[in-house]
Order: sequence, then structure tokens, then C-alpha cells
Amino acid sequence: MKTTTQGPEGHLPAPTSHRTGTRDGAARPGYAPEPRRPRVDGSLRRRRRLDKLTVALFLAPAMALFLVLVVGPIVLAMYTSLFKWNGFGGLPEDFVGLDNFRRLLEDEVFIGDLRRGLILVLLSVFVQLPVALGLALLLNQPMRGRAFYRLVFFAPYVLSEVITAVLFTMVFSPNQGLVNQLMSAIGLEGQQQEWLANPSTVLYALFFVVSWKYFGLHMILYLAGRQSIPKELTEAAVTDGAGSWQVFRHVTLPLLGPTIRISIFLSIIGAIQLFDMVWVLTGGGPIHASETMAVTMFQYGFRRSEVGYASAISVAMFLISLVFALLYQRFVMRRDIEGAITTMREKR
Repeated sequence: MKTTTQGPEGHLPAPTSHRTGTRDGAARPGYAPEPRRPRVDGSLRRRRRLDKLTVALFLAPAMALFLVLVVGPIVLAMYTSLFKWNGFGGLPEDFVGLDNFRRLLEDEVFIGDLRRGLILVLLSVFVQLPVALGLALLLNQPMRGRAFYRLVFFAPYVLSEVITAVLFTMVFSPNQGLVNQLMSAIGLEGQQQEWLANPSTVLYALFFVVSWKYFGLHMILYLAGRQSIPKELTEAAVTDGAGSWQVFRHVTLPLLGPTIRISIFLSIIGAIQLFDMVWVLTGGGPIHASETMAVTMFQYGFRRSEVGYASAISVAMFLISLVFALLYQRFVMRRDIEGAITTMREKR
């Protein structure tokens, strides 16, 4: 509201604002007018509340399943790992604290599981994945029947672990197994042996089966990553005089970096949690030569009724996987994640 007063000479002075106390609305020195707050309509507020409620309703079933099927078993395993319990008679009562975890550090079988798991991880990273990468680059080249070859190499991944293990039980059979028959056909009868019953060969036979089962997955991942590389980059490198090896080393391999890192992560986590195939193929034998942490956990929990100690093994597996995943994401995959976030922000 503005008011005016009549001056002594009968002239009307400039209007004065009650809000600013100045003429013509000019602000006094050092005076900052109050910013106008945007008025939020009641319907807009209700719309926002409705959107939040909708999101919560859609997330509620998934969160409930996650809590019941993931968080609940983890908490229960951590709780029972502090007790000496056979799994029967209600809740555990014989509290032993961290004795089960101290027992892990003294258990030769568990220490052997860690060593065998490390061997499988190294073989997977340095043998299985390079073979899958080379095969993916080969099948990316124009050739007749390329789609058929891709299907054939990917087909083992579709089979279940149990079927694969049963199949290779017959392949490695000491009597009429395919491996021994091939050796006999090429004149290597002296090298025939019981592959799954020999402690010095069973782990490598197991790795062969795991590689046969899973290399198709990594091949498809690498093939998809290779096809996402623009052809203009490789054509420009060839135009500049780069050879095939130089194009692969300086163009293809760096751009396949995110795919390779994801593949390595999946391979290592899978090796840590390997169970189905080992249990059906060898049962962890002979003499624990092919046993993994998951197989040891099953043996103690369901064969020996030492559920408390088996829970401690499961907690150790969980912590190993969690620490590895966090460190790998922090130091290896951090650049890929930050690049993806930056790309999403730029698109917005």
C-alpha cells in the first residue's frame, strides 16, 4: 500500500512505500528486499505425496523379499555362528563366542579350501578369461556360420550345474571315459588314469569342467563389448598404419576395459561360492583335494550336524566376498561407475 502527502507548496511528493520507507520504491542503502517465496499449490503437494506413496508401494514387496531371503539368513547365520549347535531342539543355547572362528584358523581343511579357491581364481583369470576373449574376437570377424558357432559355444552355459557334472563324470570315467579313449587313440595309453580319483589331477579336471560351463558367458560379454566399439576408431587406426596387434593393444583392449573388469569380478565371486558342480562331480574328494568352502560348510552343517561351525564358515565366505567386492569396486571399477554417472548427468 502506498500513501501520499501534500507538500507545503501544494505539490504532491513522490509516493512513499510502507514496506521500503523510500520514495519511488528506491531501496535504502543496505536494505535487501525479502525474496518472494514460490507458492506451492495444495494439489501439487498432494501429487508429490502420492508419488512418494506409489514408489513406496512398488518397493515394498521387493524390500520385504530382500529382508526375508537375504538379510534374515545373514543375521541368523551370524547369530548361530556364536553357538555350539547341532541344528535341533529350538534356538541354540550353548554360547561359545568366537571359538568357531578361532577353530576356522586352525582347521587344515578350511585353510586348504582357501588355497584351492585361490588356485581356481588364478586359473580362471589367466586361462579361462583370455580364451573366452580370444574366441569372442574370432567370432566377431566375418565368417560363414558365425551365428551357429556362437550358439554352440554359448550352449554349455544354458545347462544346469548338475547336468554338467553328471555329463563329465562319464567323460572322465577311468574305463570308458571319453578322455581316456582319446588318449588311447593318439597313442598315450600310459597317461590314462582316474582323473577324478587322483588328488593331483582332480582340481584341474574340475577347473576344466567349470571353464567348459562358464566360458560361453564371458565370451558373450566380450563379444557384446567388442561390438559396442565404433568401427571408425579401428578404421582410423588402420589408416594411420597400425597393425592388427597394435589395434588390439591400443584401441580394442582399452575400450574393453569395463567389460573385462566385470567379467573378472563375476569369475572370482563364482569361484568363491562354487558348490553344485563340485558336490555332484567329486563330493569334495578324494581326501578333500577338490573341496571348496561351500562344500565344507555343507559337510559340517548337514553331514556332521555342526550347524554352529558351518554358520561360521558361511559368515567367513560372506565376509570374504563382501570385502573383495568393496575393494574391487573402490579401486578397480570406480572409474567405470563415475564415468556412467557423468554420462547420465550429461544426458539430463
